[in-house]
Amino acid sequence: MDELRGLDDRRRLLLSLGMLCYPFLAAAGVNQYAHGGGLVAGYLLLVAISACYLGVVIASMRSAWRMYWWLVALMTVLAVLLAPLARDMVLILAAVIVPSMAARAGARTAAALVVLGAAACVLVPRAVGWSTDGSWYFAVAVVFTTLLVLAFSRTARANQELREARAEVARLASEAERNRIARDLHDLLGHSLTAITVKSALARRLEPAQARAEMESVEQLARQALSDVRAAVSGYQDVTLAGELAKGRELLRAAGVAADLPTAVDAVPPQRQELFGWVVREGVTNVVRHARAGRCTVELTASTVQVRDDGVGGPAGTGSGLDGLRTRVTAAGGVLTAGPAQPRGWCLRVAV
Repeated sequence: MDELRGLDDRRRLLLSLGMLCYPFLAAAGVNQYAHGGGLVAGYLLLVAISACYLGVVIASMRSAWRMYWWLVALMTVLAVLLAPLARDMVLILAAVIVPSMAARAGARTAAALVVLGAAACVLVPRAVGWSTDGSWYFAVAVVFTTLLVLAFSRTARANQELREARAEVARLASEAERNRIARDLHDLLGHSLTAITVKSALARRLEPAQARAEMESVEQLARQALSDVRAAVSGYQDVTLAGELAKGRELLRAAGVAADLPTAVDAVPPQRQELFGWVVREGVTNVVRHARAGRCTVELTASTVQVRDDGVGGPAGTGSGLDGLRTRVTAAGGVLTAGPAQPRGWCLRVAV
């Protein structure tokens, strides 16, 4: 985007240098009508007008609008002072002054400025007795140059808005990606670390041979957690409903919670199985972490999944896990409800 901004600036500067041809044309009038000290003064005024115009361009690039208008006003005053020395040729400078004013004005004001500038080029020479040979040429130059500058200004403004929109889109995409990674890491690591904690605690209470088997399972979980982290960062995590039910059954067993989980997932359409897998993962993890339950039940239909326990329950609340899951469910067009169950426990339900 910086390259595009630099390209716009170079184009604007090139257009501005091209418009300096008008002060050179006015120099012909100074050379024709002024003599001696007036000739020198006329040339100095033209140099000052050219410098003011370049200052106007630079002020526009830097959005220094107060300086911009001061320079336009100064350029206008200098053109009036030049009029006795260049006579009718001074009117060609309207092709520089009018576009500078119109570029920062509204549509109606710009149109009025163009009409007034063109009319002045035609009427002023007749009113003061100057030559009218180039009056229509000057009027056409004012109209053409103003239209050119306005078109370029609108294009530059549109490019600036496009750059800002692209920057905003990039910022939002980056923020969304950070949120996705944070959500996925919570969902993935929360489950794996909970399982590792439960199995490690279980291994301390078992005989050496059984503890060894549990620790081997812990090692596998740690490796899976590492793989899950890599998948979350790359955006290719693999979550299946059948896999989450199997992992949930093992986690509940290790935590001493009776698991009433489906053994088949055929009732759930394939396009919903990944989402329902996330629901089962979050629900079972929360049961093991918080519920102090004796039983956990998972119910599946074609459009709903429900994870329920008979634990201590509690008030409905939010957390990073439920918030992340709610984002997934909402994106899939579903509704998530979570709260105390009757007569006791907690229920997490998603309907799509």
